[in-house]
Amino acid sequence: MTVQRKPIRSFVIRKGRMSDGQRRALTQLWDQYGLESSDGLIDLRAQFDKDQDVTIEIGFGMGDSLVQMAADEPGRNFIGIEVHRPGIGHLLREADARGLTNLKVYSEDSIEVLKHCIPDASIAGVQIFFPDPWPKKRHHKRRLIQGDFLDLILPRLRQGGILHIATDWEPYAQWIREHLEQHAGYVSAKVPGRPKTKYESRGLALGHDVTDIAVRKA
Repeated sequence: MTVQRKPIRSFVIRKGRMSDGQRRALTQLWDQYGLESSDGLIDLRAQFDKDQDVTIEIGFGMGDSLVQMAADEPGRNFIGIEVHRPGIGHLLREADARGLTNLKVYSEDSIEVLKHCIPDASIAGVQIFFPDPWPKKRHHKRRLIQGDFLDLILPRLRQGGILHIATDWEPYAQWIREHLEQHAGYVSAKVPGRPKTKYESRGLALGHDVTDIAVRKA
């Protein structure tokens, strides 16, 4: 008999306290902004008011920088993927307050979304800002940036599509560079601009160096 092993997850779902406002946002705004992985492969053009380039952010945390990007770049559509429900609720409140129509959200594991929901050659960019570095060696298998994950992203990117990763943990930055250099599907690219995240600000206050790495689909 074959034993099915549970996949190793790169995240731990935090139980952080959800405010009443975040809870109301999840209840009242999900139909407007939310996407369901159970719906399977999506038609991106049908999800937004305008048919324009789509960028996916994986692990947006509380979502402030993603909301800022969507507000600053109305000529681009964004899909955020996050499992932390207080963060999702916060993002929905901010998106609604700004009247954003170019932002959608999955409350789901990014691997499942990429596998089952995102069409091939449909995405202009994927951004992953400050993923958990899992600094202890025995936990490195939990790091999000692995060869298999890069394999999963690549076909969803359009030709020339950008993968942009930021980290404030130098050993993880080196790990990311090595995995990208070993992958024939990506070549070096100019790093796009982005807003500063709250997590980044905390890291800088602790004296951490921030590294941004960008590659494009070859």
